[in-house]
Amino acid sequence: MSAMATTFPRSRPSKLGYRMEDVDAFLQAARRAYELPIGGTATVDAKTIRRTAFPMEKGGYSTVHVDAALERLEDAFALREREHAVKTMGDKAWFGEARSAAQEILDRLARPAGDKFDRAGFLTQGYAPRDVDEFCARLERYFKDGLPISVDDVRTIAFRPARRGYLEWQVDLLLDAVVDVMLAVR
Repeated sequence: MSAMATTFPRSRPSKLGYRMEDVDAFLQAARRAYELPIGGTATVDAKTIRRTAFPMEKGGYSTVHVDAALERLEDAFALREREHAVKTMGDKAWFGEARSAAQEILDRLARPAGDKFDRAGFLTQGYAPRDVDEFCARLERYFKDGLPISVDDVRTIAFRPARRGYLEWQVDLLLDAVVDVMLAVR
């Protein structure tokens, strides 16, 4: 991994950005983890990077620039993790695991529209089921028919909020699994 600068453009003093100290600390931890032999006691991996969130502060780092850097960093970690897994388990086992994960995703995607995920409570908002179901249809075509869809399409999808919508954490877990599979077979 090439050295990543830990400074990013800052948002305007009146606008929110990511808290700089937290971003810098995370990137230092990621750099240390990447330099460790894989399979060691690293505290950062591709999934950790994907799930990282930073507190906001006025005049902090530009969220767009930090998010783009995190996506590149996740890709680098995922590639490294894949190479290690292929070396230790072999291509056939590695792709077998990826196929198994893809089948679990397809099983979820095959559920009827409006029933793919549990719903938020009566007074609680979740993701708009129609938006999620439409994106799930695209994902199903990706897995079954090879419809072009990028990892960034999955990472950046945004759904409208809706009362009694789908539980956000369930949808987010599925999207994480999709990204895992996409990165595994790149």
